[in-house]
Amino acid sequence: MFLIVKKISSFSGDGQQWGNGLDDSMAICSSECETIEFDDPILANQLFGPRNAHLDLLAVASGAQISSRGASLRIFSASADVRQTLCNVFLQLYDVLREGQKLVQQDFSRAYDMLRSTPGLRLEQVFCDTVHTPRKTVTARTVAQRSYLDLLRRHEVVFSVGPAGTGKTYLAVAVGLSMLRQGRVKRIVLTRPAVEAGERLGFLPGDMAEKINPYLRPLYDALYDMLPQPKVTAMLEAGSIEIAPLAFMRGRTLNEAFMILDEAQNTTREQMKMFLTRMGLGSRMVVAGDMTQVDLPMPSGDARSRSGLVHAMHILKNVPGLAIHHFTKADVVRHPLVGAIVTAYDRANTDSEKSW
Repeated sequence: MFLIVKKISSFSGDGQQWGNGLDDSMAICSSECETIEFDDPILANQLFGPRNAHLDLLAVASGAQISSRGASLRIFSASADVRQTLCNVFLQLYDVLREGQKLVQQDFSRAYDMLRSTPGLRLEQVFCDTVHTPRKTVTARTVAQRSYLDLLRRHEVVFSVGPAGTGKTYLAVAVGLSMLRQGRVKRIVLTRPAVEAGERLGFLPGDMAEKINPYLRPLYDALYDMLPQPKVTAMLEAGSIEIAPLAFMRGRTLNEAFMILDEAQNTTREQMKMFLTRMGLGSRMVVAGDMTQVDLPMPSGDARSRSGLVHAMHILKNVPGLAIHHFTKADVVRHPLVGAIVTAYDRANTDSEKSW
């Protein structure tokens, strides 16, 4: 076996030899621990993280004490469930590393949360689900992201809704580039409504194209992350990639195209219908947005009620062949603080509604 897991019913008293700050009092109070011995010291070092940073992260998340020595680690916890979950995390992530996949620090806390809620989950199916683009390999980071990638591959129309930072547009761009390279589509069309979040287009300098360009910047950012900038420029000039405001979609029929509508919550009902009916033969369509972040300017009433995304989600939910995917704040994969910020705003909105 590559890995050996030993369950120790009582502590042997050599805790002072183990790193990670375990002292004798901690060792004596532990009636049980789990020991995991890994066969590859280099992979084990990657698993533990620089200066055991990954172990420290999981220790905080679980409340357990985790120590390492060489290619071995020990897990101390009064809870058998915690010990079992942590063993599951380390064993599975070791296999992921052995497959050649790279892991970042946040993946360890995500892995613990995923296995705590779904003990039978295979992390390899999540972290090894990849999309190859010219500059980088894009990998799913949560169960929801893996499910989303599966829907993007199988369905011609996919609605993706959820908070910022969950990868709605980024993963769609990655799949679009992959299909373009495979010859499954002939071009990628990226669009979004030019709706300001508290600002006005008229105050920006330049002509209309220069005024609109800042609102399309997030789409360029995703492309530049996956393609060298000269390649993006060349593909834009050749027409194999097109980035345009939603208003420019009117009257067109797009065949063999991978179409992505970003910030779809800021479309009106009429704009959403217009976009959905642009779909031609051999095309695919992704509609991404956050229904809690509607910035539509309304003279009166509820802007959310006018959102084309909210309306489309209601009337199209039973259309055969159309997939709807929901992300939650647990799927935020930007900086860890982003998830905390989203949670704080959700809590504030709930408290505000209660106060009314």
